[in-house]
Amino acid sequence: MDKLDEIFDLQDALNKRIGVNTDDMSDEDKAKWVLNYTRAMQQEMSELIDSVPWKWWAKYQTFDEQNAKVEVVDLFHFLISLAQVLGMTPEDVYEAYTKKNKVNHNRQDSGYVEKDEDDSRHI
Repeated sequence: MDKLDEIFDLQDALNKRIGVNTDDMSDEDKAKWVLNYTRAMQQEMSELIDSVPWKWWAKYQTFDEQNAKVEVVDLFHFLISLAQVLGMTPEDVYEAYTKKNKVNHNRQDSGYVEKDEDDSRHI
């Protein structure tokens, strides 16, 4: 088992402990949990932003790198849960990531001068 498989297993166990079983969800439940997890991720992003001195006018702020790392991990928890709601396996995530990464490199190679959403439809 690789690390991504283990992360998915750990997250599945935590979700089930909390009372969220992502196996065989109805479309209604999927929509509910996609919304719940994206909202949670928005909150975690806000907490990540609060880890950096974003108030350029305030001199009292400091960069809390340790907290920033924790917030990134919190984001992973919700992102993996979201992938599980959508029925994605670690293999699915890996394959989609590598395909999308190639698309992004191709966009950079071409100068990315125009938007072409068709270049990602195969993912």
